Amino acid sequence: MRAFVAIAGLALMTTTAAAQSPSPDSGVPLDVATRRAAIVSGLRYDMTLSIPAELASPLTGTVTIRFDLKDASAPLVLDFETSRDHVKSVEANGKPVAINYVNGHIVIPAGALTTGANAIRIAFNAGDASLNRSNDFLYTLFVPARARLAFPVFDQPDLKGRWTLTLEHPAKWQSAANGAELSRVPADVPTARAPDGAQRVIVTFAETEPLPTYLVAFIAGDFKVETADRNGRTFRMFHRETDAAKVARNRDAIFDLHARALEFLERYTTIPYAFGKFDFVAIPAFQFGGMEHAGKILYNASGLMLDESATQNQLLGRASVISHETAHMWFGDLVTMRWFNDVWMKEVFANFMAAKIVNPSFPNVNHDLRFLLSNYPSAYEVDRTPGANPIRQVLDNLNEAGSMYGAIIYQKAPIVMRHLEALLGEDNFRDGLREYLKAHAFGNATWSDLINVLDARTPMDLQQWSKVWVDQPGRPSIETILETKNGTVTRLAFRQRDPWNRNVIWPQQLRVAIGGHAPQQMLIVEMTGREVDVPKAAGMPAPRYVLPTGGGWAYGDFVLDKTTREYLMTNLPDIADTLTRGAAWVTLWDALLDGQAQPDAFLDLTLRALPRETDEQLTSRVLGYASNTWWRFLDQPQRMTRAARFESLLREGLTQAGTPSQKASWFGTLRNIALTPGTVAWLRQVWEKKDTVTGLPLAEADYTSLALELAVRQVDGWSDILKTQLARIENPDRRGRFQFVMPALSADPAEREKWFLSLRDVNNRRREPWVLEGLNYLHHPLRADAAKTYVQPSLEMLWEIQKTGDIFFPKRWLDVTLGGHQTKDVADTVRAFLKNLPANYPERLRNITLQSADELYRAAEIVKK
Repeated sequence: MRAFVAIAGLALMTTTAAAQSPSPDSGVPLDVATRRAAIVSGLRYDMTLSIPAELASPLTGTVTIRFDLKDASAPLVLDFETSRDHVKSVEANGKPVAINYVNGHIVIPAGALTTGANAIRIAFNAGDASLNRSNDFLYTLFVPARARLAFPVFDQPDLKGRWTLTLEHPAKWQSAANGAELSRVPADVPTARAPDGAQRVIVTFAETEPLPTYLVAFIAGDFKVETADRNGRTFRMFHRETDAAKVARNRDAIFDLHARALEFLERYTTIPYAFGKFDFVAIPAFQFGGMEHAGKILYNASGLMLDESATQNQLLGRASVISHETAHMWFGDLVTMRWFNDVWMKEVFANFMAAKIVNPSFPNVNHDLRFLLSNYPSAYEVDRTPGANPIRQVLDNLNEAGSMYGAIIYQKAPIVMRHLEALLGEDNFRDGLREYLKAHAFGNATWSDLINVLDARTPMDLQQWSKVWVDQPGRPSIETILETKNGTVTRLAFRQRDPWNRNVIWPQQLRVAIGGHAPQQMLIVEMTGREVDVPKAAGMPAPRYVLPTGGGWAYGDFVLDKTTREYLMTNLPDIADTLTRGAAWVTLWDALLDGQAQPDAFLDLTLRALPRETDEQLTSRVLGYASNTWWRFLDQPQRMTRAARFESLLREGLTQAGTPSQKASWFGTLRNIALTPGTVAWLRQVWEKKDTVTGLPLAEADYTSLALELAVRQVDGWSDILKTQLARIENPDRRGRFQFVMPALSADPAEREKWFLSLRDVNNRRREPWVLEGLNYLHHPLRADAAKTYVQPSLEMLWEIQKTGDIFFPKRWLDVTLGGHQTKDVADTVRAFLKNLPANYPERLRNITLQSADELYRAAEIVKK
C-alpha cells in the first residue's frame, strides 16, 4: 500500500506568514469563491484513495491539484471541512509547506505559490460525512458543496476541473467513477491483504472532461453488473438486488429508457453526449430519486426495480427520473450554473426535457393532465405559504445551498419555462437553447446569459417578465367576476392582486373553461393587467361554471365565483373533459385549504366521483385528496362515521379496477385509511397470505407496508407480525431498513422514545430514507397525541439536520414530523418556536418551517371550527 499510505513526518507548522493568512468563514463564502474563480484556471485533480474493508477505518489518500494562477501575491484557500488532524502533509510545487487550517479551509501561504503553473500535493484521511459508507459498499454524494467534507478541493461550481482517480479496494468489490476504467490490477505489496486474507486491487480510471466538484463521484462495493448495448453504445447497470426475477423483469426497460433519452437529447440539442461511457447505479435507500454524476448516474433502487404491482404513476415516474437525470448531462453537466443561486436552471431543464422525452413512450396517457398534476399542486404547497421563496434566490455561502432545493425549483420552474416556451414558440425556444449550450459547453453560465439569448429572439421584454416570474416569490390571487342578468352574461372579468401587497402583476394567459348547460367552451384571456374584462363572454348564456384554470395552464390562487364553486362541489364528475376535471380538483383543493369548502363535503365529493372516474391519473389524484382529507381535516369521530362507507367504496373500486396498476392505487389507499375491524382483519388475512387480492400480484414491498400499517394499528400480535415480516425479507439492504424502522412502530412509548432520541446522533441519521420512514410512523395520525412531545425537539434539531444532512432532508424531516398532526397545540408549538428563533437563525430554515407548517396551521383552524 505504498502509494496509498499518507506521508507522515512532515510537520504542519503555523508560521508567522501562515498566521497572517486570511480567515475565511466556514462553508464556501461567495467572496472566497469569486476571488478563486478569477485567478485559478486549467484545474486538474489526480487523486489516489485506499478504501478499507473495515467500516471503522478511514479512507486514506493523496491528491495532486494542478492549476494556473494569475495572482500569487496572496494566500490561496482550499476547502476541506473535516479537521486539521485529517491533513497529513502538504507540498506546494515540490516543497513541504506549512499551512494554516481555518474554519474548514487549508490556507496555502503566498510564498509557496507562483504566478503560472502550480502543483499542490496533499496527503489526507478522508472525511466520512459525504461518503455514505456501509459494511460492504460506499457511494459518494457531493451536491451541492459536500466534496469538501471528504477531500481537499476548490468546492464551487465555477471551478471545473479534470479528474483522474485511482482506487484501491477489496478485490471482490466492483467500482466505478466518472471516467472509464483503464486498468484493474492486483495490489503489488504484501500489506494489500485485508485481515481476512481477501486480495485487494488497484483500479485506475480515465481522466474526465471538466467537472465541478459536486458532479464528481465514485462507488465501490458488493455490486452486480448488468451490461447492454443500445444504438451502438454500451450501458452498464450496477445494483445490489438479490431477486433475480425482479432484475430480469426490469432490466430491458431500464436500458431502453436510457437509450431513448440519450437519442432524444442528442437530436434536440444537436450536441453529442460528451462524457464517454454511460453507467448507472441502483442504490438502496438513496437520498434522492437520482443524481446526475457525469458518466455515472445514481438512482434510488426502488424507483428503478419496480414490482409487478407497479402503478401507472410509478412507471411514469421511473421514465421521468431516468429522462431527468439523462437530460442533466447537457443541462448542468455540460453547461453548469456559475453559482448555486442558479441551481434551478439545471433542474428546470431536466424536468422540462424529461416531459418531452417521456410523453411519446406513453401514448395512452393524457400528458397535459400529467404536467398539471405533477407540478401545480406541489408548487402551490410552497407558494401559498408566507415562507415561499423565488425561483432564483440570493446565496452568500454554499453551506446554505442545500436549503434552496424544493418544489419551487422542481415544480414551479417547469411551469414558468413552459410559459416562456409558449411566448417564444417551440422552434425559436429550442434554437435559443442550442445557441446557449454551444456557447457555454464545458463551462459555466447564468440565467442572465440564457435570458439574453432568448430576449434577442422576441419583441417581448423578457427581462421584465423574468423579474416577476423568476425573481419574486408567491403567486397571484385571481378572482372571477361573473355578472348575469336574465340568464345571460353581462360581464365576465378577472381581477388579480398580490397577496404580499407588493403590487406585483403577473402577466400570463388564462385558458378559461366555461360550461354547465351547453358544450364546454374555452376562452383565451391575456391577463396583462390588474383587472381584465372578457368582452367575448358578454351575451353568452349564463354558465354553471367558469374555471380560469380549465386548460391546465394558468398559475395562481383562483378564487371562484359562488355559482362555480357550488356547481363543482356537487357536479364536478359531470365535466366531460379530463383536463378540465383535473384542473377543477386542483382548484377545489385550494378552496378547501382557504376555508371555502368544507372537508366533509369535499370528502363526500371524492366518494361520489371515484366510481365514475375513468382516467387512472385522476383516480390516483382523487384517492390522494381523499386520504389527505381523511387524516388531516377530519377528526376521529367524523372518520368513524364515514369509515364503513369509505372502505366499502375502496373495496368495490379494488374489485372493479381493470388493471394491476389501477388495483394497486385502490389497494394502497385502503391500506392507508383502514379503521374498521372488518377491513383491518381482512388486511391481516392478506398479509398472512390466507387471502389474496384478485388481479393484483403482491410483492415483498406490499407485504412490508401491510405489516407496518397493521403494527401502527396495534392489532393483536403486532410485534410478531413485525418479526415475521423481518424474517421474510431476504435482501440485506431492505432487511436492514425494516429493522431500523421497527422500534418506531412499537406500542411501548419508551421504546419509541429511545428510537427518537437515537436520532440525535448524526451516525443514526445517515440512512435518511430510513429515518423518514420511521418518523412517518412515529407521527402517524393514530399516534399523533403521543407524538406531540417529539415536535419541539425535532424543530430544535433542524439546524443541525441542515448542517449534516443532504439537500432534501431538512424539509422532509419537517414534513414527516408535522404531517400527522392537526391540532392547535401542535400548531402553537411551531409558532412559538418560530417566534423565539435566535437572530442568527438561517432565514431559509425559517421559511422551510413555514412551508411545512402551513397545512398544519390550516388543519388546526378547520378542525377547531
